[in-house]
Amino acid sequence: MAEGGTGGNQPPREPPHNLQGLLQMAVTAGNAEPAPLEPMSDERRQWLQQAMVEAFRGQLDEIEQMKECLRVLEAATPGTGSQESLEEAHSDRANREEAFDLLAELCENLDNAADFCKLEGMRLLAHRYLEHEEEQLRWRAAHLVGTCAQNVPKVQEQALALGCMRKLLRLLDHDSSEAVRIKALFAISCLVRAQEAGLLQFLRLDGFSVLMRAMQSNVQKLKVKSAFLLQNLLIDHPEQKETLCSMGMVQQLVALIRTEHSTFHEYVLGALCSLVTDFPQGVRECQQPELALEELLKERCQLLKEQEEFQEELDFCETLLRLCFQSQPDENNMDR
Repeated sequence: MAEGGTGGNQPPREPPHNLQGLLQMAVTAGNAEPAPLEPMSDERRQWLQQAMVEAFRGQLDEIEQMKECLRVLEAATPGTGSQESLEEAHSDRANREEAFDLLAELCENLDNAADFCKLEGMRLLAHRYLEHEEEQLRWRAAHLVGTCAQNVPKVQEQALALGCMRKLLRLLDHDSSEAVRIKALFAISCLVRAQEAGLLQFLRLDGFSVLMRAMQSNVQKLKVKSAFLLQNLLIDHPEQKETLCSMGMVQQLVALIRTEHSTFHEYVLGALCSLVTDFPQGVRECQQPELALEELLKERCQLLKEQEEFQEELDFCETLLRLCFQSQPDENNMDR
């Protein structure tokens, strides 16, 4: 057993308190063999120390970069009263866009995302940039909210407390820019997935209705991503199925399937499958004669047969036919 372990003759080692201590721990831990350690050469020791110093310095450098980006974003916007000021405003906007792009790259790192919020970055996004008059800055702000919030509960909580959900839903529902709407949806998904408080805000602000309207838009990418988010929310939160049925979600999804065929339909059918699985009320609504869903699904199966690129959509059609329109064993006919 390694010296210093619980079964050894010496007490457990204390964690290192400085760079030298960390270096010593690394050297000792690297000795997997019982043979005596050979002295480390000065050259090797210097190289290892320099590498560790650079690693610590790199983290500090990234914080300084974030601070500089925030200084750019916090600065007042120049006026546009003359040709010279127009040029200055154009340069200023370009600088702000570059600052956003660098922050988005840095905040892919979870520690940087947390530090960004400690530097009041999320507050700046919520209060100044999510509703900025410049489209290029709005979508970058929404993208940065989502990037920071991914899988970081503390960041999600701060964004929610600052009112980001309400503003993002408004952008998704009403913004004139496709890019802004798509990035707003990305940020919303980062605030509701695996985040109970985010889901509660989403529900309180009628988020499912906003999501349905996004699925009914003429922006293909937005439609696909909205349907995909709906499907995942139904999988993660089956308790919301009754709410969605009461909103007429089954009828609206079927209406979307009846539109001109596209790859979007795969995600709509996936959402409908998630809605009816283990949920008799959803099955009954699919069986309503006025929807003529059984005939629609059979026609779609014929259309998609032997087309490999539509295999998942075909699987969803066949699953819906089995769940809703094929006789089941007695034990499955009972409502749960």
